Amino acid sequence: MNKAHINVTDVCHDAEEAHGNGIFTLSERIAYLKKFGRHSMAFSGLQPKMRYFDIYGVGYIAFRKQWGTVVCLGDPICKEEDRDQLVDAFMAKYKNPIFVQVTESVANFLHEKIGFYATQCGKDTFIDLDTWSLSGKKKQVIRTAINHAKKEGVTVKESYGGLEYRDFSESWLKTRKCKSREIIFLIRPMEMSYTEGTRRFFAYHNDEMIGFIFFDPVYDNGNIVGYVPNISRASEKFPSGIFYHLMVEAMETFKEEGVPYIYLGLSPLVLDNPAKASESKVLRWMIEQVAKYANSLYNFKGIEFTKSRFRGNEEATYVVHKRMMPAKEFVSMFRLCNVF
Repeated sequence: MNKAHINVTDVCHDAEEAHGNGIFTLSERIAYLKKFGRHSMAFSGLQPKMRYFDIYGVGYIAFRKQWGTVVCLGDPICKEEDRDQLVDAFMAKYKNPIFVQVTESVANFLHEKIGFYATQCGKDTFIDLDTWSLSGKKKQVIRTAINHAKKEGVTVKESYGGLEYRDFSESWLKTRKCKSREIIFLIRPMEMSYTEGTRRFFAYHNDEMIGFIFFDPVYDNGNIVGYVPNISRASEKFPSGIFYHLMVEAMETFKEEGVPYIYLGLSPLVLDNPAKASESKVLRWMIEQVAKYANSLYNFKGIEFTKSRFRGNEEATYVVHKRMMPAKEFVSMFRLCNVF
């Protein structure tokens, strides 16, 4: 069966226990995800420790709580016409939540409906696989990296077996600025109990693993309409070349299967100018300063450069918040992300 066409499991009211403090069972939640999870963060909402606000026949909002702050992850999982009902009920219970990594349409909806600020926090990129190719001057970096990898005898395989990637990941984490600390929440953890629809591509050099990318599915009306690379690791021997090589191999595979899109995920702190009227001037200024001066702490510019080489379509991503400067909310979010 073409992996781009996976039918929705009917919502079932069976003997399963409620999932994540909500009222849906896991199978029920997955059914809503497959119907309405048309954004790159939707699958990440199933990561461990998440909580959910559920309405039967409508959908759910995925969130976590930290120090009294409710942090919602991604867009509400529901039909567009049902957002009113779901958000009204949610806001009646949680008066001052913060919504992170939501799409522009949801950010505008929340700003107009509840009067919260909708401030840009970065860009998401998606690629139409039907029209994408490796040609073009801007993609020379990708072609060069792939040619170098192939010349060195690097091979890419799709697989789901074996656990050697765990040791490789632990070694990779030790090279990061947050050594031995996996960033979670905004990036779903590498290990998840629910993995249906995910894909894993590994790169090898002389039978040694030198990199991998785990892809999560993006759904619409029961079909997989795209994938997003949520977990990636690369050996210092081939730092950028391996990512490009893995990505292109996966993209060619998905294209052959008839998958329409690939999403590259968030490029943090990449902002449209000028700022919109819905944005908090204070938070916007702070994000701009972090982007300008804090690249040594986190490689924002490197992430933007790598994703920009694919020449995809960029869409603004937002954080929606009540206070002009949501300091407590951001500290709570960073704690959820395991930054400290």
